[in-house]
Amino acid sequence: MGTAAAASALPAWAAKDNRLWPQDSRVPGGVARLSLGPASNRPTLSFNDAPVLVLGDMIEWTAIVGIPLSTAPGQYPLQPKADGQPREIMLTVQDKKYVEQRLKVSPKTVDLSPEDNARYEREAAHLKTVMTSMAQPLPMAQELRMQVPVPGRRSSSFGLRRVFNGQSRNPHSGMDIASPTGTPVKAPLPGKVIDVGDYFFNGGTVWLDHGGGLLSMYCHLSQVDCKIGDMLKTGDAFCKVGATGRVTGPHLHWSVMLNRAMVDPALFI
Repeated sequence: MGTAAAASALPAWAAKDNRLWPQDSRVPGGVARLSLGPASNRPTLSFNDAPVLVLGDMIEWTAIVGIPLSTAPGQYPLQPKADGQPREIMLTVQDKKYVEQRLKVSPKTVDLSPEDNARYEREAAHLKTVMTSMAQPLPMAQELRMQVPVPGRRSSSFGLRRVFNGQSRNPHSGMDIASPTGTPVKAPLPGKVIDVGDYFFNGGTVWLDHGGGLLSMYCHLSQVDCKIGDMLKTGDAFCKVGATGRVTGPHLHWSVMLNRAMVDPALFI
C-alpha cells in the first residue's frame, strides 16, 4: 500500500464509530483524520509549524489535523516520527468554495478611528498568545465530538466571505447561532478557561483549552460566569449570549481551533 493510500485509511474502530472524533473533511477549514499505524509510543508530527494532535493507542494511532482556511488545494507531505523513526505520508487538500455574506454594521466598526485601531492591535497581539496555547497536553476525553453550546438557529456558517458595509474582510472563522440575550452557553467538552476579555470586534469573550492544541472561543457575550483557570465539565454553563462587539443582533459566535488553525465547528457536532 502506498503512503498516500495508507494515510487515507481510518483505524477500523474509528471508522465504525464516527461519533468519537470530528468528521474527516480535507478542505481549507476542515479536519483530516490520518492513520499513522501501530507504534509502541505516540507518534509526533507538525503541520504549518504547529504540533498535531495524535490519539489512539499502540495498535493504531491517528493524527487529527486542522487545515487552515488559507491552505491552497494540493498535496502536503507530513513527516510523523514514531519510535524514533521518521517517515512520510501525504495529505491531499481539496478545494472548497464558500459563499459570500453581506452585512450592515455601525460604520465605526469598519472604518476604525486611530484610537480603536490601536486598541484592536493591542488585543490582536494578546489573542495571538492565547491562540498558540498548548497548556493542556492531551484532551481530557478521547471523544472529541462536541455538544452545541446553545440552542438556536445557525445564522451564519463557517467560511463565509464577509463583506461589511461593502468592504471585504476575512472569512468567517466560526459558527453563529442566533439565540436571545441571556441564554446560557454550555461547555461542549471538558476544558480549562484560558482567557476572558472584552474585545473591540468580539465583545465579551471566553476561550477554552480542551487539550492537545484543541481550543474553542465564545464571543459577543452579555455575561461571563467564569474566570481564567476554571476547569469545566461538558454541559457546565459558563457565560451568556449577548450582542457585544461588532454584531447585528444577539447571537453566539463559536469558533474551534485545532493545531492553531480555525476549523469548521460543524465537523465536531
